[in-house]
Amino acid sequence: MVTTDSRRGRVALMVAHCAGMVDLVALPVWVGTLIGHYGFDPQQAGGLATLFLAAAVLASVALAPRFGRLPRRAIVAAGFGVAALAFFGASLRQDFAAMALLHALAGLAAGSALSVTHGTIARSANPHRLFAIVGIALGVFAIAFFAVVPPLLAALGGVALFRVFAAVMVVAALVALFAFPHADGAPAGGSTPPSASAPPMPRAVWFGIVGIACMGLVQAMTFAFLERVGTERGFGLAAVTGVLVALSFVNLFPAALAALLERRLSARAVLLAGPVLQAVLVALIMQSTVFAPYAAAASVFAAVMIFTHTFGFGQLARLDASGRVLAATPAMLMTGAAIGPILGGTLVKTFGYGSLAVAAAAIAAIAVACFSRLPVPAAVASRSALA
Repeated sequence: MVTTDSRRGRVALMVAHCAGMVDLVALPVWVGTLIGHYGFDPQQAGGLATLFLAAAVLASVALAPRFGRLPRRAIVAAGFGVAALAFFGASLRQDFAAMALLHALAGLAAGSALSVTHGTIARSANPHRLFAIVGIALGVFAIAFFAVVPPLLAALGGVALFRVFAAVMVVAALVALFAFPHADGAPAGGSTPPSASAPPMPRAVWFGIVGIACMGLVQAMTFAFLERVGTERGFGLAAVTGVLVALSFVNLFPAALAALLERRLSARAVLLAGPVLQAVLVALIMQSTVFAPYAAAASVFAAVMIFTHTFGFGQLARLDASGRVLAATPAMLMTGAAIGPILGGTLVKTFGYGSLAVAAAAIAAIAVACFSRLPVPAAVASRSALA
């Protein structure tokens, strides 16, 4: 039987994570394509991305409480299969109404698959380490994405983006069908089997959920317009594309670093510092009129979210061993991410790019306040004392 500790199981989880988190890699190209190739304004383009993400949130919220009773392999394979059909359909349409419907369908399907994927990772022997592994895979995927997609867009137009999305979803569906884990790895600390009656979730977990949602909001709000602000500041398409490629290479390292530093850094300290650093980078990206500060900040921007969220994932997994909370990871990330593109588009359209820096600072303050309320799990505290 394929488990989360087997090679086949881990490969399937890596592929599913990359497909389900495609927005974390593709959002600036996604929104830029909708504006540059389809002629939508920033608010409309952000709204389409928001529909995808909001639908993923709804799917995650619906499935997470039932995670222990779900047929995991079937849901992941079917979810990515339906998402592939929706994205292929989007490649055939140009009108906003049809694109909106297809974005929402793709979000529901991919969000369902991703929710089960993250819940399965949370039920592994070491959720922090396995989440770091799938994060490294996402970094590799980002490099391949930015190597392939910009030339295809230049040659074939906006249709290429949605066909690439469809191809990614097809691969994920096939891998899940043949290799997605049926069973969990040996749980650390005697955690409760998913089929058993799990204890109520600690109330403090909700502060972690809100904090991660706030970071997801800042991530999406900024990332969606990272390419456009560079282009409109006159940095040049080649230079901005180079920054996106650099960003994809940088994203290889934060998850691996988080795995190496699991026992050396306090998860609480990382969670408190992450939103602050994120807000500082937003200010540099959105207010710099010189290429070098923009490029430096943009290159490491997504890495802050990946590194911080890996520690958050591990800590929440220790606070709730049932897997239910982390089956809702897409809801945590994508509630903020769903609001981000439409909020960012509205702010840019109304007040300009600088307004995103002000919004990021305010949201970061909320995230820090929430993370400060998270308790230190006993397992973490005892390990820290021995380190």
